[in-house]
Amino acid sequence: MNSKFFSTKEIAPHTTAIIGLGNELCYLVEGKTKALLIDTLIGVGNLRSFCRELTDLPINLVNTHGHVDHTGGNFDFDECYIHPHDIPLIYEPESLRIGYVKNAIKKSGKDIVILESDFTVAVPMKTLPVYDGFVFDLGERTIEVIAVPGHTAGTIVLLDRGTRIVFSGDACNVNTLLFLPHATSIETYSESLIHLKKFQPFFDYMWGGHSLRAVPKSIIDEALELCGDIIAGTDDAVESEYLGRPCLYGKKKDADFRRLDGKMANIAYSKDKIHKRLSDEGKPQ
Repeated sequence: MNSKFFSTKEIAPHTTAIIGLGNELCYLVEGKTKALLIDTLIGVGNLRSFCRELTDLPINLVNTHGHVDHTGGNFDFDECYIHPHDIPLIYEPESLRIGYVKNAIKKSGKDIVILESDFTVAVPMKTLPVYDGFVFDLGERTIEVIAVPGHTAGTIVLLDRGTRIVFSGDACNVNTLLFLPHATSIETYSESLIHLKKFQPFFDYMWGGHSLRAVPKSIIDEALELCGDIIAGTDDAVESEYLGRPCLYGKKKDADFRRLDGKMANIAYSKDKIHKRLSDEGKPQ
């Protein structure tokens, strides 16, 4: 199903990926009695109305983390589940969302005109806390919350044992960003990956927030190995820039973020975020 702002792809039974204008992704997961919307894209077009075309079930909303490209459409809904650490992020300046969309459309070459009225308007909304171990019961289908602080202090992923899928947001991918202001240290992220590894027997693939392509769960082991290299100072530490900010990449890569050594996981970090500090959030919660 397609519209001016959204397109869809079924990735598993009763599991729909929704793609936004910037190729960012969210997921609609349906059980027998409820549906769960995982993230809300950048906030262009009315996502709530679009989801109503996909399901008649009551919809709960949960955010994998608070960045605007995952929470921009939140304000079409009445409430959201989000880790408390990330609540302030959903109210970041609207200019970030507008700039993200305009840049994405320019890169895509799409002939789309976006009006100011097409953007959702940020308003105070009810937030419900979600922590490690929380379970969404959708009726003959359960989705489990796993805390993976790293990309942000409140990052979570969602495990669906039935389809053997983890919905990972930006928690662990080919371009995991740990140099941004709300990221944790590499040491904390390493502990988070060790925690996530406990669940590896229960899933095969991870569907993230920015590529309509699943990655195998082995990416967790590669990311954990790379964390060790960064902490030990034996990584490639490639000087680079992303989102207008200087950073270091743990492994050499090409322009499409493919590691030159053939592995998948890569981490962008800064030297001041390698080791834990008193302000770091520590263990998953």
